[in-house]
Amino acid sequence: MFEVEKWLHSRIGLNFRSGLGRMQRAVDLLGNPEKTYPIIHVTGTNGKGSTIAFMRELFVSHGKKVGTFTSPHIISIHDRICINGQPIAEEDFIRIANQVKEMEKTLLETHDQLSFFELLTLIALLYFKEQGVDLVLLEVGIGGLLDTTNVVTGEIAVITSIGLDHQETLGDSLKEIAEQKAGIFKAGKKAVIAKLAPEAELVCQKRARELAVELYQAGQDFTLNARDFSSSLASFSQLKISLEGVYQQENAALALETFLLFMASRGERVEEVLVRQALKETHWAGRLERIRPQIYLDGAHNLPAFTRLVEFIQGKIQQGYQVCILFGALKRKDYQGMLGYLSKQLPQVELKVTGFEYQGSLDEKDVVGYDLIPSYGDFIREFEDKANGQDLLFVTGSLYFISEVRASLVESDEIS
Repeated sequence: MFEVEKWLHSRIGLNFRSGLGRMQRAVDLLGNPEKTYPIIHVTGTNGKGSTIAFMRELFVSHGKKVGTFTSPHIISIHDRICINGQPIAEEDFIRIANQVKEMEKTLLETHDQLSFFELLTLIALLYFKEQGVDLVLLEVGIGGLLDTTNVVTGEIAVITSIGLDHQETLGDSLKEIAEQKAGIFKAGKKAVIAKLAPEAELVCQKRARELAVELYQAGQDFTLNARDFSSSLASFSQLKISLEGVYQQENAALALETFLLFMASRGERVEEVLVRQALKETHWAGRLERIRPQIYLDGAHNLPAFTRLVEFIQGKIQQGYQVCILFGALKRKDYQGMLGYLSKQLPQVELKVTGFEYQGSLDEKDVVGYDLIPSYGDFIREFEDKANGQDLLFVTGSLYFISEVRASLVESDEIS
């Protein structure tokens, strides 16, 4: 595994946005594994992972063998490539990675070498073909139109949200970003979109008309209000959604509408009891995850995600909880904007900043004016020792930070 990871990591930082020619040639050389199963292609500024998690449980509960490709990973690189929630085995990962490595020798005769994300995508596409999955839930890396994954033709395209993030790549306005996200719409197929800002919604509607895509919009074609789901396909009352946060109801509604569309297109029966069970039992590591009774982990790594986190924290404060936030991020992100937003929206909340092991994390030079914690591990242990029943700690920021903290907490549970 060491040799394969070394090879993969040597490609981190290669970020090609010049088109999909190299990636298209790569899948062609591999025999187009992406054409051997139906794909639901998911993009969005936030909410992709949670929406995929809800869909995974819905399909698995109905007996489907479901491949999922998501990023970044929280525990291990294998977590990005799963079947029915189970990560790819190390021996399979190594074997298929070597197939891709061999293919690249031919690719290099006409194209540049592949990036880290391209290599992982190819490993996933091959693995799903080999395992004979019934369908694949495929998460976009960045954007959509020029994203590595956009060599596939999704039966259904899903947009979970559109906000300002990755502006250096996707554009400075919601309209420009929406054009990138709607780039995964495919001619004659279907698309499901969340409630979007009007300028983003118009872009999606225009793109759908141009490609004769059947467009299903939250708030118009389907709704989930006060736990009651309504759609032309089905209605369910008083659903229990396992993931916390009001916005998770929106993600669950997207997932449920997409699931119903997929099943209806194949004339397959949907069982209400299984739908209820799936939504009640969905889990997604590192996204508003209550990992301990008084500790939440949330990879809110951009400003749109922080607005949702702040809403949730404000609700907890209104319930009488005393909240503390521990924040860790990468220097290349808009961490000043995120810290400023937290300070402004939650002035009564204790805000701590910390570094972590990942290269490029914040240090004391980056966060002048904020309370810097030298060791997040020591801080969390002290919090738990002193906490009473009304104390809550929210660990948030970069998903790389959340991954590291989560691993340390899980390990300490195993040791104790």
